[in-house]
Parts: sequence; structure tokens; C-alpha cells
Amino acid sequence: MATFIPAPTRPMLWQPQQALFTPAALAEPGGQRILKRVQQLHIPVVELPRNRLTGLQGDDDQATYRQAKRTLAVVTAPPGDFKLSPIPPSADWQFHLAQGCPAHCQYCYLAGSLSGPPVIRAYANLPQLLENLKSYERPGQGTSFEVSCYTDPLGIEHLTGSLAECIRYFGTRPDGHLRWVSKFDAVADLLDLPHNGRTRCRMSVNALTISRQYEGGTASVPARLNALRRLALSPAQGGGGYPVGLVIAPIMPGPDWPTHYGELLDLVAQSLDFDCDLTFELISHRFTPGSKEVLQSWYPQTTLDLDETTRTTKRNKFGGLKYVYPKDVMRELRCYFETEIARRFPKAQVLYWT
Repeated sequence: MATFIPAPTRPMLWQPQQALFTPAALAEPGGQRILKRVQQLHIPVVELPRNRLTGLQGDDDQATYRQAKRTLAVVTAPPGDFKLSPIPPSADWQFHLAQGCPAHCQYCYLAGSLSGPPVIRAYANLPQLLENLKSYERPGQGTSFEVSCYTDPLGIEHLTGSLAECIRYFGTRPDGHLRWVSKFDAVADLLDLPHNGRTRCRMSVNALTISRQYEGGTASVPARLNALRRLALSPAQGGGGYPVGLVIAPIMPGPDWPTHYGELLDLVAQSLDFDCDLTFELISHRFTPGSKEVLQSWYPQTTLDLDETTRTTKRNKFGGLKYVYPKDVMRELRCYFETEIARRFPKAQVLYWT
């Protein structure tokens, strides 16, 4: 059995090299709040003359990537973000407090999904976005909202405070439930929030060998699990008392994969060695022609398996093509995880496999 490795005492915090603010963002109270946080961290501030981002293009794709990933841009959410889209099987609806992620995962699922340089855009008009959610709630029924589709909200929380604002908001909503997931571990400021059980906090984890190789700029898996433990422990035990979850993704059947994923599940069992409201979401690795092209421009030396000849194709409802593992591989992976999770966590629920 793997041994749980205590997390470092200092959390992983992203430090951008510059913060750009549009005039519209600075006109919002939320923009001023983010400005104050950024200034306290001594991050250089650039006040843009217009409500558009410029100066992020480098000499080549990698230079553009590096420049964008070092930049926080504080903007206002565009009108399209007020028209929500369903996001099954993760949640009923998705909404966004930001777009772009500070991590450097070589399999990044945002590659090809967001246009332009991968700058991290934080929204200054969050109160309006939250107010908009009321029209999507089903009275008398639970309605779930996923806030991690286009960003890692915990990865930028020390700069924005937006995740805490969302948690407080959902703590007041009898029919709404918030869901977020992260690869970071700075959870101390979330532990005392009045969430009222209406926010499920999840950590995205993978086998240690995969995480170390492909998840740059993130907290270690043990640190994430330690953060999840703190979120799940009761307030009487110094924790947050949240419902919690694990997103195991992207699952990759490399050499000796049952051993490596077994070690991961053992670490989870050791970190969550008490009764808690726990769920699992299982996501196998997949990619599209567009994401492969973008990822190879960002990470030209990657060893990530992007070989179409070992995959089968699948199309979404809009006709988009993606490459997934063959059915027999998917069947073997699913059987393994569902069996091993049930053995270690008999009270946990596996929400979906994809």
C-alpha cells in the first residue's frame, strides 16, 4: 500500500508577471477588489486604454503561450456568458467566473476550446453573473452549476476572491448547488465560509507518475488530497465540512497502470480515512484534431500519447470528432476503477464514467 505523503505547509500559488485591467473591469467593484489584491502582491499592473486585450502575441506559438500564461487579464464577462449551456454529465449548467488556467497540463482540455492566446481572464462583474443564475434554477428541485469548465477557480482565488463569493452565494440558494474542481491546494480561506452544504469541492487527480510528468505548475497530488481532507473534515475538526469529490482524469492505461492507479486510490483512502460525503468522476483521456495541433505547438517535446492509430473515433451531437480508447480498453478501465473504488469506498458514489 502506498504511503500518504504530507503536503507542504505552503500552498501552491500562481504569481503572474503582469495584470491587465480593462476600463470596464475597473468600473466594477469586483475589478477594484481584484486590483487591490494584485497590488498587495506587488504584481505589475497595466491599465489598458480600451476594452480589448493587446500585446500578447509572441514571435511564435511557444512565445505567445509563455506570455499569455504569465498574464492575468481582468475583464468583464461578454454577453454570451449570460446564456448558459448544459454540461452533462458534470452538472445541469455551466457558468464562468474566468476563462483560462494558470496550470501547464500537457493534455489540457482547453486547448482548441478557447480562441486566442491562453491568457487567464478573470471576470470583474461576477455579481451580475450570479444574479443571472436564478432564472436557470428549477424551483423545488436541485439545480447544479459547474464553474470549472474554462478555468481552475482555486488556482486564481488568491488574486480574485471569486470562488469564495460563489460559495457564499450558493449557501443562500435553496435550489442551487455549486460544483468546482481544482489541481491547486490553497483552501484555507474557504474553510469558514457559510456554504450550507450546497457546494461540492472536488480535486482532479491522476496516478503520481502521470501527474509528475504532465501536470506542470500545479500542486502535487498529495497536496491536493491534503487540501481535500481539510475541506471534508467537520468544522469541529478544523475543516470546512463540505461535500467533496475526486475527478480522476485523464485516465491513461500506460505501462503497469493498475499498480499506479491502485497507489493513487490507496493515497485517497489514507487522506479520507473518515466518513464524508464523497463522489468520484472518471474521465478517460481523449483528444480532438484541433487540440492535438494546439498541444503540440505549446509542448513540442511532449511524450503524451496522441497517436490516432491506437484510438477509435467518436462524434458529439454537433458532429465534432474526438479520439478515444477502443471499446475493449474502455471496458477494462471502467471495470477496474468501479471495482477498486467500491472496495475501498463502499459509501462513495461513482457519478459517471466517460
